[in-house]
Amino acid sequence: MIVTTGMKPTDEETAQAKALARELGGRYVPRGNATLASFMRRYDSKQVLVTGPDGLRLHTADGDQPLRYHPGMALVRVKRLREGARDPLVEISGVRPGDSILDCTAGLAGDSFVFSFAAGPAGRVVALESEPVLHAIVREGLRTYRTGMVDADAALRRIELIRADHAEYLSSLPKNSVDIVYFDPMFRIPVYESSSMEPLRGVANPAPLSHEAVREARRVARRVVVLKENRDSGEFERLGFTWVKPKKTSAVAYGVIRVEHH
Repeated sequence: MIVTTGMKPTDEETAQAKALARELGGRYVPRGNATLASFMRRYDSKQVLVTGPDGLRLHTADGDQPLRYHPGMALVRVKRLREGARDPLVEISGVRPGDSILDCTAGLAGDSFVFSFAAGPAGRVVALESEPVLHAIVREGLRTYRTGMVDADAALRRIELIRADHAEYLSSLPKNSVDIVYFDPMFRIPVYESSSMEPLRGVANPAPLSHEAVREARRVARRVVVLKENRDSGEFERLGFTWVKPKKTSAVAYGVIRVEHH
């Protein structure tokens, strides 16, 4: 993978590009006036990661849109929560101020954002992302993205993003150590009307959720394990979650496992 900058980089953006190349095992190439397509041809690379004033952008040879950090619909959901509205994930998970949440499949960390806002300053959200490039993009986004709302920005900054495989991380945790464990793997059946997810699909971990990970989640969770999936995927039945009926118009559904430790 090639790492570069915009055409008129600051010293900070150049230093960031060099550091990211070292972190990701890529190659830093000064931008000059070259196009990103020419970089891909010249260096036989299918990915170019670009630093810039608006954050990191990942351009791919087969992608129309670059992948960059954005909170997407999570920002709309947080705005609604600020106004006292209800949110399906908040209601289904039962998240309360001060809770600890482990998001095992962060992606762009949209649901982590919602959890962090709902859990408040006394809460804790740890979000796991296994894929190095996606981890780097989201890490920088959580650090720098501005929503225009002080409390929402604070919720983003509180998210602890860790590069880790969720199965390994879960196995390292003590029993009953977090209130909520959450899974939102790449859907087995994509929701194609969610066009903002297409750039993510090319770099996210495509592996299905395992029975072992769910068993570990049940051990670690104090109250509930939650799975988000396409309602027609069959994953809720396969993994032993109780399916929560979605709105008739939504392909997205949740499954829950209520945990009782003795």
